Amino acid sequence: MKTSSSPNYLKPNDAIAIVATARKINAEELTPALNLIKQWGYEPVLGKYLFDVHHQFAGTDAARATDLQWALDDSTIKAILIVRGGYGTIRIIDTINFEHFFKHPKWLIGYSDVTVLHAHLNNLGVQSLHATMPINFFKNQAATLSLKTALEGQLPTYQIPAHPLNRNGVACAPIVGGNLSILFAISGSASDLNSENCILFLEDLDEYLYHIDRMMLQLKRSGKLAQLKGLIVGGMSDMKDNTVPFGKTAEGIILEAVSAYDYPVCFGFPAGHIDDNRALFLGKTISLTVNANATQIHYMETI
Repeated sequence: MKTSSSPNYLKPNDAIAIVATARKINAEELTPALNLIKQWGYEPVLGKYLFDVHHQFAGTDAARATDLQWALDDSTIKAILIVRGGYGTIRIIDTINFEHFFKHPKWLIGYSDVTVLHAHLNNLGVQSLHATMPINFFKNQAATLSLKTALEGQLPTYQIPAHPLNRNGVACAPIVGGNLSILFAISGSASDLNSENCILFLEDLDEYLYHIDRMMLQLKRSGKLAQLKGLIVGGMSDMKDNTVPFGKTAEGIILEAVSAYDYPVCFGFPAGHIDDNRALFLGKTISLTVNANATQIHYMETI
């Protein structure tokens, strides 16, 4: 993986662009989160087409792309916060010009469908922030606070309880990844995740277990799992099964897919489609230690 650049952390009164790249949202849903951002000392600036509706999407592909391009290019904007996930970012990614953004990077924030953008920025060598989004701000105070402190430049340290499927070990490498289904969907494209010599983070929601198996085998057959330095698994939430059971949990499927490798594996990390969705700086180097007592994760950068 190429060396990644870190956007500037936020200062009081900095402007944060609020845009939607996927599912629609209305003003009533968003207003409490906007008020909280103002309480944090930042200025939320809404995309022109933020409240547009086109079927399930927040406006047409062209409208959503226009808002994202504005947020990327406007020099007065210091961070970009995607309001929610769903589906739709992959429909606009190829129309976006990242040339100006690459020269003047800023934090892009979100998770789930936003994984398309995280992976694309990883290829550009720009760090991004996997974190909760406005639609979920009031589901878990700790998760939302972790976003606020991340924007201020406080690098998190996480210690989580041991998991029975964990594989012990130590690794130090950049962390990349996000939603497994999205990583599967962008495989072979210009946004395909470059995870070589990295620690991969995975999470997912509402998938059939056999499809988790299919996606993990794709990562394995494409060589991505063999190239890792470590693996962190977050929420694998609301998994579904067929009438004839698949026979393994999502976590068991993942562990089997990496059984041929000897890097550390951590399960149960608090991130993904769960209320306690803690912030992760993607592209930054972390130290990952997994042992019988706990998993410890801390960032190596010095502010």
